[in-house]
Amino acid sequence: MPARFAGCACRLALLGLTTMLGSVLLGCDRGGAPPLPAAAASQLSASATTDDEPENTRRNKLGDREKANGAVSGNQAPNDPRTTEASEVNDADHTPEPNHGESEPQQQPANRLAKETSPYLLMHAHNPVDWYPWGPEAFERARRENKPIFLSVGYASCHWCHVMERESFRDPEIAAFLNEHFISIKVDREERPDVDQIYMTALQVYNQLTGSQRGGGWPMSMFLLPDGRPFFGGTYFPPRDGPRGVGFLSVLRRIHEVWRNEPDRLKQQAEQLTKITVATIDEQPAGPKQLPASEQIAARIEEALFQEFDAEYGGFGYSEVDPNRPKFPVPSNLLFLLDRWRRDRTERAKTMLTTTLAHMAGGGIHDQVGGGFHRYSTDRYWRVPHFEKMLYDNGQLATLYAEAFASFGRLSDRRTVERLVDFVLRELTSPEGAFYSSLGAETGGHEGAYYVWTRQEIEAALSDDQFQLVRAVYGLDQEPNFEGRYVLCWSAPPDEIAKSLGLDEATLFAQLDAAHKTLLEVRGRRERPRTDTKIVTAWNGLMIRGLADAGRVLKRPQYVQAAARAAEFVWSHLRQDDNRLLRSYAGGQAKWNAYLDDYAMLTDGLLALHQADGSARWLERAQQLADRQIDLFWDERRGGFFFTSDDHEALFARPKDPVDSALPSGNAVSAHNLIRLSRLLKRPDYRQRAEQTILALAWGFDRSPAAMPRMATALMALDASRSGNAAD
Repeated sequence: MPARFAGCACRLALLGLTTMLGSVLLGCDRGGAPPLPAAAASQLSASATTDDEPENTRRNKLGDREKANGAVSGNQAPNDPRTTEASEVNDADHTPEPNHGESEPQQQPANRLAKETSPYLLMHAHNPVDWYPWGPEAFERARRENKPIFLSVGYASCHWCHVMERESFRDPEIAAFLNEHFISIKVDREERPDVDQIYMTALQVYNQLTGSQRGGGWPMSMFLLPDGRPFFGGTYFPPRDGPRGVGFLSVLRRIHEVWRNEPDRLKQQAEQLTKITVATIDEQPAGPKQLPASEQIAARIEEALFQEFDAEYGGFGYSEVDPNRPKFPVPSNLLFLLDRWRRDRTERAKTMLTTTLAHMAGGGIHDQVGGGFHRYSTDRYWRVPHFEKMLYDNGQLATLYAEAFASFGRLSDRRTVERLVDFVLRELTSPEGAFYSSLGAETGGHEGAYYVWTRQEIEAALSDDQFQLVRAVYGLDQEPNFEGRYVLCWSAPPDEIAKSLGLDEATLFAQLDAAHKTLLEVRGRRERPRTDTKIVTAWNGLMIRGLADAGRVLKRPQYVQAAARAAEFVWSHLRQDDNRLLRSYAGGQAKWNAYLDDYAMLTDGLLALHQADGSARWLERAQQLADRQIDLFWDERRGGFFFTSDDHEALFARPKDPVDSALPSGNAVSAHNLIRLSRLLKRPDYRQRAEQTILALAWGFDRSPAAMPRMATALMALDASRSGNAAD
C-alpha cells in the first residue's frame, strides 16, 4: 500500500472495504446481480495494459517504494521513477481484438467534445459515446438522473488510450449502454493533472485494498458517484470478455446491476475509498525542527541509487531475471548525480551518471535517425522503446546532456544534445516558436511503425559506403530486434566502432550523420505519428531551460534565441495581466488555471535564460512569477506550496508533494528558484521561503530520500548559499 496510506487513521476500515470491493463488483456477493465471468475475480481490477504507471504511483509510495527504474514507477504523471512495473505488460501479450460493429469516427455526428481545444479530447469528438468534458454540466446531469459517472482519463500520445478508443468508444453497443446508464466524462490528463492525480491515487488505493498487483496507468477508467466520489476503477479494458481479461461491456453491465439493486453499498464503498484517498493525499507528517545536513542526505540518496544501479547497462531498478522490466531516463536522478559529482567529486556518482548517459544515447530509446528521446525502454538494454516522444523528457535531457558535456567533455554528449535540439526545433515547435507537447507512439494503429526499419529499406536508401557504415554501427547483420524490423541501436560504444573502422569519433559521427540525413528524408515520407499540438506552460518552461542551457554550454546563440522566442510566446499568450498563468494553449485559446508546476518550471526556464544571455527582463519576469506563486500557492500553516492555487476548483483533496517523477517536484524546483532569486536580487526573504519549503517536506527524506533527489539538490544549494559558494 502507499506508505502514507499504511499509516493513516483509516486503517481500521480496510478489512470491511476490501471485502466489500471484492464482493460487490467481483460477483461473490450474496445474491443480487449475476457475477462476472470466472476470470473476473482475479482480473476485473487488473486486466489492463497501460502506457505508463503514473507519477502519482511514485508519489504515494514514499516509504515502501521499490523505486524501480530509478525512483520511477510509472507521470504518468504526471511519471519515470517507477515503484512497480505491475501496470506494464508486454504489448505482444495484448493484441487488440477486432471491434464489434466498429465505425470510423467521421461517420458519427459530433458530440460535446467537438467544442474543446485539446487534441486528445478532439480525438473522441465523433465517438458514439455521449461524452462530456470535465465540468459542472456533467455532474448536474448525473445528480438529476441519479446515474453513476464513468470517468476516462488519458493523453494524446498514449498508445493504449488509442486502442481503447478504437475498440470500445467507437463500438455502438458499448456506447449505447454507456449512454443509457452512465454519464461519461473524458479528461486530458495533461490539461487537468489535478483531476488525474486525485483519481489515480484513488485507483491505486483501490487496487491495493483489493490485493491487485497493479498500480495505475492510462487510460484510467474510474467509476464515480454523481457527486464525484470514486467507488471502482481500472485502466485499459478490452471491449469484451476473452483471453485478455474481463471486457469493458461486462464491467459496465455489472456496475449497472449493482447500482440498480444495491446502491447504498456502492455509496458506502465510495465514502470509505474517498476517506482513505484524502488521508493518503493530505497526510503530511511533522517534519524535523531543523533542516537535515545536506551531505548526509546526499550520501543516502547516492547509496540508494547505487543499490538499484545496473552497472552493465546503466539506469536503475533493473531485474536480472526479467530483462523486459522497463527502464526510464529519470532526469531528476541523473541531475542529482551530476550535482553530486560537481560538489563533492564522488566517483561513484560520476560512474552511475556517465554509464547511464552513454547507454541511453546508444540505445533505441534515443532516436538514432531523427534525434531526441522516446518515453522509456521496454527492456534492460535500452533497445526497444515505448515510442512516444514527450516534450518534458527532452527538455530535461537537453539540460542533462549539455551539463554533462560541460563537466566531462565527451563528444558523444555534445552530439546527443545537438541532435535532440534539432528534433525539437524541427518537429515540436509551433510556427510562433512555442513547443508542442508530444509525438504519439503509433501510426496506422501500429506502435513504432514510423521509426523501425528493415535491412532492405536501409540498403535501398543509402550508398554502398553509407550502408556499410550503418550496418557496422547498428549491427544489421544480427537478427532484427522488433517484430522483424530494427530499432536502431549502437552495436558497441562509439570509440570502439571508430577504432574498428580506422576513424576518429568526430569523423565517424560526421559520416553517420550524413547517412542519417538521407534516412530521415526517407522516413519523412511515411505516415507520421500524431502530434499533440497543445502548448503546456510547465513543459515549455523545461524546454526553455534545456535550450538556454544547451546554447550557453555549447556556445550556440541560436538555441538561446529559440528559448527566448518560446518564452515570449508563453509570456504573451499564457499569462494574464495580473501575472496569473494559464495551463495550456491549443486551438488559438489559452485555458485552465495553471498549477504549481507551471509557475515553478517557467520561472526556472526564465532564470536559465537570464544566465544564458544576461538580459534583465528574464530575471524581472522570474521575480514576478515567483511573487505570484507565493500569493496563490503558499501554505501559510505548514510551509511549502500546494499543487493547486487557493482559488482553484475545489476537488475532494488538495495535494502537496515533494516526490520527483517524470517531472521534478514543483516544490523542489520552487525551492531552488527561490535560492537563486535570493542570491541574484539580494532578497533574504526568498531564501527563508526556500528553507520553509524544504523543512515542510523534509519528512520525505526519512521515509525514502531517493524519492526526492531534486529536493536534496535544493538542500545542497541552500547550504552552499549560506557558505557563499552558490553557483547556478
